[in-house]
Amino acid sequence: MDVVRLVDARTYIAPKHYDMRSLRLQGVDASAADFAWAGLSYFLPGGGAEMDAGPLGKIYVVIEGEVTIELASGETQVLGKLDSCFIPGGEGRAVRNDGNVIAAMIVVMPYPEKNA
Repeated sequence: MDVVRLVDARTYIAPKHYDMRSLRLQGVDASAADFAWAGLSYFLPGGGAEMDAGPLGKIYVVIEGEVTIELASGETQVLGKLDSCFIPGGEGRAVRNDGNVIAAMIVVMPYPEKNA
């Protein structure tokens, strides 16, 4: 078992994100998880992620505050505490914290296929 204590979690840079800080909870360089990685993102008020469409699906779980998810299709959802969503690979999405308190969100993503 690989245990990562929050106090020991390392920061990482998430491209195209702003006013956001992230910690690696599992996978990549945090543990031996070989099927997916998990991160914790803290979005300051007004913070977010630019519209982007990555090749891999992702799961978001909001654990504090509210986060607005806008899809390239125009659909918009506001996720509150313990709400979650799955965004398929190739689907454009933007993330925003439109509130006045810090929002926290768990992100879970698979690793890319090694021979893809």
